[in-house]
Amino acid sequence: MKIVKQMVPLLVAIIILLLLFRVWVPTFLSAENMLNLTQQISVNTILAFGMTLVILIGGIDLSVGAMVALVGTTTVYCLSALSGDSQNLFLVFAAMLAGLGIAALFGTFHGIAASKTAMPPFIITLASMLIARGCALRFNSGLPMPIEEQQTFFLAIGNGRLFDVIPIPVVIMLTLFFLMALLLHRTRFGQHVYALGGNREAALYTGIPVVRVEILVYLLCSLMAGVAGMIHTAQLYSAEPGSGEMFELTAIAAVVVGGTSFTGGRGTMFGTLIGAVIIGILDKGLNQAGVHYSLQYIVKGAVILIAVYLDVRRNR
Repeated sequence: MKIVKQMVPLLVAIIILLLLFRVWVPTFLSAENMLNLTQQISVNTILAFGMTLVILIGGIDLSVGAMVALVGTTTVYCLSALSGDSQNLFLVFAAMLAGLGIAALFGTFHGIAASKTAMPPFIITLASMLIARGCALRFNSGLPMPIEEQQTFFLAIGNGRLFDVIPIPVVIMLTLFFLMALLLHRTRFGQHVYALGGNREAALYTGIPVVRVEILVYLLCSLMAGVAGMIHTAQLYSAEPGSGEMFELTAIAAVVVGGTSFTGGRGTMFGTLIGAVIIGILDKGLNQAGVHYSLQYIVKGAVILIAVYLDVRRNR
């Protein structure tokens, strides 16, 4: 019942925003526009799923935006090197595994460094963000790497439609949502995540494998960034070493707006999904209404401030 009470204001906010932009942009609520909206928010939403776990344990991961670029460049580089101009599904999967492998390496490092050292996650992932961005820029001298048009399977990840209606990125996003929600709300691992975020010392003394949980959380966050990176790269039809900038902030905004506490221990995956939808509606609505991008930053910043203020008030 408590969760329902928390979600109602967010759902009301979505309805108000949709009606507001419908008045501003007559075609805003058209079916095609709504499908495009869900496709556009898929990358940020997947990033936010991983970020939710990290924030729930009281951490932060600032490297996810750079990870989007690094996984994209690594995957396309391997795709070009292995497949050339032809398409071979085995080699496509090998290239995708290489990209996810890079993400897993960074995530494991984040978890080990955060759990085994006294370094704050903010600094660890800030340094990783720079390293990952630098690694991405090493590919092709920092220039974009186009994806060959023969790579239809990989391109479909970002641009295909199931039954010619539902965007594939949305299918992937919803699949990951159910898996992550199941993991967080219906498994012992999820209970450990909440316990770790609620009180780390208490979790340690009750026998919870704190180090293992923390490593798994950061690993999952990086893997989510890896999946988001491949979708984003396919949507761009090329690997852009400079892509993903500010994505980490948008993902954090979605998590916070969705009701996850920045102090850890409280939040839901459904809340994050709703938060990502709100941020997505704001982005698309303001763009289609022709609002200058400078004002869009101001509006989004104000929304984040309000969400954090409400979170602080709830914690009093």
